[in-house]
Formats: sequence, structure tokens, C-alpha cells
Amino acid sequence: MALGIAVTIDVMRMADVPGVHEVERLSFATPWPAHAFEQELTGNRLARYVVARAGSGPMERVVGFAGVWLMVDEAHITTFGVHPDWRRQGIGRRLMVRLLELAGDLRARRMTLEVRAGNLAAQALYHGFGFEVAGRRPRYYTDDGEDALVMTTPPIADKGMRDVLRRERERLDGEAPA
Repeated sequence: MALGIAVTIDVMRMADVPGVHEVERLSFATPWPAHAFEQELTGNRLARYVVARAGSGPMERVVGFAGVWLMVDEAHITTFGVHPDWRRQGIGRRLMVRLLELAGDLRARRMTLEVRAGNLAAQALYHGFGFEVAGRRPRYYTDDGEDALVMTTPPIADKGMRDVLRRERERLDGEAPA
């Protein structure tokens, strides 16, 4: 990774799927196949996906992605990944800001997700965005039987969540390009 390369968050396109799949393979023990992302983009009306792209033109590459399903009034984060070489550079934070904005645009009441019980870095990111542990799914992950923590936000329209989003936007506005 080169320092100072601009990172943008945008809607996922079909052309992004190979890059998304690369990040997926590098990030998860049991990755989704590329065709699953293609199906999500073309056949799942409940799904919305975003990508983090670094660079521009022919040097542009996908360095992160995230997706939500809008189920009634809940935005459920289905997947979230950042390329290992680009972690700890604020990309996860940028993706979370965009997902919260997207959830608000979709009029979701709150956001939920499952996270590995042992993934403390991800949990810390989610806590910073107002998520709290609401439950546990024993042996949720099929690759190793690890438990998942179910995390959820307070209502997105509440002042506290609006303040979190404002604070995070201001934090990102004050940073140099990732």
C-alpha cells in the first residue's frame, strides 16, 4: 500500500466483483464465491453493497467492501471486509459511515450484524459506531464452530446515533486521504 493514495467509497459494480472476491478470499476462512456477489448485485432487491476503491484509472483497485440487506426496517450487515494490506488505515471506518448513511437513506430503524466472538478489532470498530452486543449465536461459524456475537445499534434516528455519525464524518473530513 502506498501512503497518500485517495480512497473513495462508492456503490459496488459488477466490474468490482473480482477485486471484492480477492479481498474476501484474503479475509475469511470460508469466503463467499464470486458468483454470490454477482447474484447479490443482480438478483437480490434487498441487498445494497459498497466498495472502497484506492487510486484511480488503470491503477484503481478494490481495497474493501461491505453489504447490507434491508429486512423490513432493519439494515443487516451481511459482509464487511478490508484487504489485509489496507487494514488500520481508516477504510473500515469509511465503510461504516457509508453503511450508516445508506441505512438512513433506506429508512432503516437500526443496524445489526454478527461478528466472531474472537474478532476484537472488528468489535471495537462496531462499538465505536454505537453497536452493542444483543446476543450470542453458539457455533455460528461453520469453519471452526466459533460463536458469533449479535450486535445492534440503538435506533438510527435517535440523537445519540446522529451524533455518532456526525462525529465520524467530521473525523474523516479531518483526515488526509487514506
